[in-house]
Order: sequence, then C-alpha cells, then structure tokens
Amino acid sequence: MAYVIGVLRSEITLPFGVNVLWDPMSTMALAAATGASFVREILTGSFASDMGLWNPDAGAALRYRDRLGRSDLAVLFNISAEFAYSLDRRSLADRARSAVFSSIPDAVLVSGAITGEAAAISDLEAVKEALPDTPVLANTGVKHATVADVLRIADGCIVGSSLKHDGNTWNAVDPDRAAEFMRIVRKTRKQR
Repeated sequence: MAYVIGVLRSEITLPFGVNVLWDPMSTMALAAATGASFVREILTGSFASDMGLWNPDAGAALRYRDRLGRSDLAVLFNISAEFAYSLDRRSLADRARSAVFSSIPDAVLVSGAITGEAAAISDLEAVKEALPDTPVLANTGVKHATVADVLRIADGCIVGSSLKHDGNTWNAVDPDRAAEFMRIVRKTRKQR
C-alpha cells in the first residue's frame, strides 16, 4: 500500500486518508509513511468476526501515532465494525460515548453490517444524540436515494460503492454517479 501511494503521491492534490483493514498499528504506520491526513479504523471494542476474534487497542495505536511524529493525524473511529458482531452488549450510543471519553477521536463512524449496507438511521440518530459536539459520519451504504436523509442527522458520510459503476463495490468509479451524488449533497447542505 505504501508503494502504491508513493508512486501516486505527486498526483494526489487533496487531503487523503488510509485504512489497513482491521489493523490499527499498520494503519498508523502507513499514514505516517505516506503523509496521509487522516485514518479510518476500528480502534475500540471486541468483535467476533469473519477473521476471528478482534480486540484493537486504541491507546497503543494513538501512542504509536504520536511516537511516529504524527499527533496531527486525524483519527476517525469506526465504532460498529463491518463483517463483525460486537461482543460489547452496551448500546452503540454508549460505546460511542465511551470511545470519545477515553480517546477523543476526530470523528465517530457508524457502519452497516457489511460494505455497501447502510447503517440504521436509528443508530445514527442515537450516536449523534449522545455526541452532539463530535462529528458523526455514516460509514457505509449511503446511496443517492438516502444521502439527504443521512445528512439531516450525520455530519457527513464516507461513500464508495454508490459512486461505482452500477453501484457495485468492485467496479471503477463512475464520474457521472459521483457528480450526481455531490449535486444531491450540495442541495441538501443548502437546505440545512
């Protein structure tokens, strides 16, 4: 990943972020090595997943970020892991409040169950109500038909599949779909 970003780095003109799936330490290292502006990662919680048990350590990852000289690196905490089941029985809103209290993320992300599947609107509402002063973003499944509703609750969203040809995760980005999505976003923001 560092090699690919390194090859393309001179062409990247916007702030960019990185995510080494399910690996907070490698995510921090990659961000430091490539000059990324932010990371998106699961940093808290315990999960049973397709890849086995997972217990990330936010404290260790944030200390590593600081040791790498990147205390400026924005950290987006995904509090509801995709492809996993939280072993923590507290509500999502309580888990979000705990993550903010103990780690002070730059934003909290709320995901659906898998890539391309929307987070429940009720989950977004509960987390935003619990964290009125923290940016809350929808992390998965935001589509053209739902982005206006999502942005009435969330402070933003991370979008992938909806911008691809035919809305398929594995396809290339469709410039027309991306332009239409952003038209809807701009219209929604004007109405706020």
